[in-house]
Amino acid sequence: MDFLLESLRASLAMILAMDPEVVGAVWTSLYTSGVATVLAAVVGIPVGTLLGLGRFRGRRVALTLLNTLMALPTVVVGLVLYGFFSRQGPLGTLGMLFTPMAMIIGQMALSTPIVANYTVAAVAGADPRIMNTALTLGASPLRAAWQLLLEVRFGVMAAVVAGFGRVIAEVGVAMMLGGNIRGYTRTMTTAIALETSKGEFAFGLALGLVLMTVALIVNLFLNLLQQR
Repeated sequence: MDFLLESLRASLAMILAMDPEVVGAVWTSLYTSGVATVLAAVVGIPVGTLLGLGRFRGRRVALTLLNTLMALPTVVVGLVLYGFFSRQGPLGTLGMLFTPMAMIIGQMALSTPIVANYTVAAVAGADPRIMNTALTLGASPLRAAWQLLLEVRFGVMAAVVAGFGRVIAEVGVAMMLGGNIRGYTRTMTTAIALETSKGEFAFGLALGLVLMTVALIVNLFLNLLQQR
């Protein structure tokens, strides 16, 4: 018990003192996860809207695939993209492996299905009269779809928040594609795994507290949106 209390005191001291190692890992996590979530929203929201509104052949297959991708293990995503970005891979000449950009792409691959699926649920659950009314008033299909998204904006925002929550706490993609390079690609989760294995429990605990705080804020925001 004394060990845990002492580690907690040390971890709080690191946080309050803005330890550079802690700040660097937190910044890398927030930056890569934030950019990946924005890119996932750019792709996932239109895809989710199309699947939510469309009634086309193969829609059920597409929804099944989307649901499957939501449960895709992070290590599988990391493994596949590692093969693409490695020197022997088709994109090896770009030199993206062990860079923040590779991490962002991997996190985007994890986040996009979640954003798309939540958007499907929001759009499919909307009042169908919204689209019909907009079309009747002379709006184009694209404009009518935009109006529908405005009506279900809280559901769409929840989709984006859920996507961010998925990637901020993941470790597989960040470790395999980022390489856990100190001061460059080391995130909160990879730093926790490394430092704890080295016996630096207080440092790992400090990052764990920050990560839990971020996760708590994200979930509180998500719950607020769902209540609306």
